[in-house]
Amino acid sequence: MIRRVLSFKNSAALWAVFPFFMLGGCSDANSVDSAKPSLPVAETWDWSAYLPMGFPEPFVPADNPMSEAKFQLGRHLFYDKRLSGNGTQACASCHFQHLAFSDGRSKAVGSTGELTARSAQSLVNVAYYASLTWANPALSSLERQAMVPLFVEDVGVEMGVNENNKTQVLARLQEDAYYVQAFPSVFPDYPQAINFDTVVKALAAFQRGLLSVNSKFDRVERGEELFSPTEQRGKQLFYGKAQCVQCHSGFHFSNHSFNANSHRVKRSYHNTGLYNLDGQGAYPEHQQGLIEVMPQKSNMGKFRVPTLRNIALTAPYMHDGSVATLEEVIAHYTAGGREISAGKLAGDGRENPFKDPLLNRIDLTAAEQQDLLAFLHTLTDPTIATNARFSNPFQTETTHLDFTSSKADFYE
Repeated sequence: MIRRVLSFKNSAALWAVFPFFMLGGCSDANSVDSAKPSLPVAETWDWSAYLPMGFPEPFVPADNPMSEAKFQLGRHLFYDKRLSGNGTQACASCHFQHLAFSDGRSKAVGSTGELTARSAQSLVNVAYYASLTWANPALSSLERQAMVPLFVEDVGVEMGVNENNKTQVLARLQEDAYYVQAFPSVFPDYPQAINFDTVVKALAAFQRGLLSVNSKFDRVERGEELFSPTEQRGKQLFYGKAQCVQCHSGFHFSNHSFNANSHRVKRSYHNTGLYNLDGQGAYPEHQQGLIEVMPQKSNMGKFRVPTLRNIALTAPYMHDGSVATLEEVIAHYTAGGREISAGKLAGDGRENPFKDPLLNRIDLTAAEQQDLLAFLHTLTDPTIATNARFSNPFQTETTHLDFTSSKADFYE
């Protein structure tokens, strides 16, 4: 589950995972399956093959260049339950392709059955974020972020790799014919190629390639289609009266974006008036946002702006999944925040002293809200849910490995 950082009181929990990072180990090649799986032929990576005009190339770290073989290795790892400590959960267990690689839950369920503190964000176009997770500027690369769900157990165990099981996790991979061939091919400079450093790099490469560029909005921009009158009115509202573009800007529909051509990194976080528990701006425990890693009082309730691409596929919404539908999201912003009248979360978020001043009351009519909703639906890329390139390789390429019925149980 490659997701947002869990609720850290400080950044020490993140750096605590590094002792595990390079732990590898080797195995006797004669002990693996006798099958000789084929590897991708294309070793070069050409972003222009995947990106239409108007989409910049994502930033790629110099120590983890893209290749087709690395992307495919990451794809296999992403869907492999053996990568979790107890062998029950894959990254794909909380990032479903048909939901634009989100999971449809308000909070994700980890490998031990515990709930995480926040919802699983979509991984589509994740390569364009200036930092990863809901609210941690320190997680500025997919490689660094991948370590959080693998190792950290601060609030809810995700993949659950730890000191007691890390050797066993790697041993599972070392017993697989595909991995025994793929890892040394993709990472020839490692004496022991199957280790957590290479696992993380392969996972990051797969996620960088999870691109969505073919929504109706994109096709209209390219002159291939036209908006309906309702959608056109919604677009005008989005860029005008509704003020959505103040935060959801550019090709990424987020003001928290970064690419290979960026000269300046801007990491913006916003309090949207979801809560005000004590009348002084408080958010619920483990859902307080940026203040959990940067303890200035003004950071209470601040979270990163998610992309709106494929937003119709990724309900429920907000960092804690507390808003069920897009209609409710629009109503929330129309009202300038949320008032909860009863219960332990009662409070008027509209009056939260830390709410972003951009989020004032808009007073959209019911008809205008429907027009805006129609426009948001044009941001859905219908191919993302069916693109075989992003799908489970253990289900779609059954000739790729020599399966047994017991082995198939490992795959998501």
